[in-house]
Amino acid sequence: MAYDATTGAAPRRSRRRNALLEALELFRAADPNVRLSTVLAFLYLCENEGFCISELAAASGMTLATASRASRSLIAPGAPGALAPALGLAELRPLGKVRALHLSPAGRDLRDRLDATIVQATTII
Repeated sequence: MAYDATTGAAPRRSRRRNALLEALELFRAADPNVRLSTVLAFLYLCENEGFCISELAAASGMTLATASRASRSLIAPGAPGALAPALGLAELRPLGKVRALHLSPAGRDLRDRLDATIVQATTII
């Protein structure tokens, strides 16, 4: 709450941040340059653990290439195929001829924090 010296107005009450903004800030804290496709891939993965990349692409409406890049940016640094920012929120596990995406412990923690934020949500308006 800031005092407005030009008008002498009393401080305005600031409202609580909404759930969507809070969720985006959690991702920005992990990496300030995180792409929207990476955030979307993570959110789809939270709802559909075990998706392969082609299933992620179909569910999210991303191209296969975009879904692949987004998935690879979710895995840990140093993992085969990892791309920056390599957030460490997911793991790629072999599943027959394909690799399935699963949340890592850090990914489950972020999912739980997002769930808690949504439960306490306030409206934007």
